Amino acid sequence: MTFSDNASTVTWFTLSGFDEMMEHRATFFSLTLLCYCAIILVNVALILTIILDENLHEPMYIFLCNLCISGLFGTTGFYPKFLLDLLSHLQVISYAGCLIQTFVMYSSACGDFVILAVMAYDRYVAICRPLEYHSVMTRQRVAWLVSYPWLSTFCLFTVTLVMTTRLRLCGSHIEKLYCANWSIVKLSCSSITANSILGYINILFYVVHIQLIIWSLC
Repeated sequence: MTFSDNASTVTWFTLSGFDEMMEHRATFFSLTLLCYCAIILVNVALILTIILDENLHEPMYIFLCNLCISGLFGTTGFYPKFLLDLLSHLQVISYAGCLIQTFVMYSSACGDFVILAVMAYDRYVAICRPLEYHSVMTRQRVAWLVSYPWLSTFCLFTVTLVMTTRLRLCGSHIEKLYCANWSIVKLSCSSITANSILGYINILFYVVHIQLIIWSLC
């Protein structure tokens, strides 16, 4: 970390959330590795089943396959680095690596809500408009609904992280097991008003989708 104009150019972050785990690192490593393998096995099995069985080539199963892919994408952003840190005596991550981990984990977790909202919409059409289902859920619409969670989430978090990269940071200590956008923003020496406003917009976007899920269940 180098200093200029009372601010800093951070190239590495230190993750301090591991301090209380190191005494039992072997146990945590074994359980985490087992959990990660189980997640991969279950999601890959579901994806292959849906792809290989033509009877499952229906919108709901296609959306479920999309959810499994999102799950694999998100866990890739957390588990490998977490397992590596459990084996290391120094838990650090590069600035670029921190942004990538943040992007992968946040876009996957938030994208899941959008995918669930899409699945809720599909069930709404199937239950409330059964005679029109196939005319509403055309191939083009299904393709758009599959793409929508990824495009919307990637766009939102790309803008969010671009805003984060514009901040001058005065610290490199993250009190978590992983990188999070707000953890980086809190290290800023400059104003974070624009970042906060964008954060609230992101929250509102996903709250709307959560409300759609809840509404579809009522």
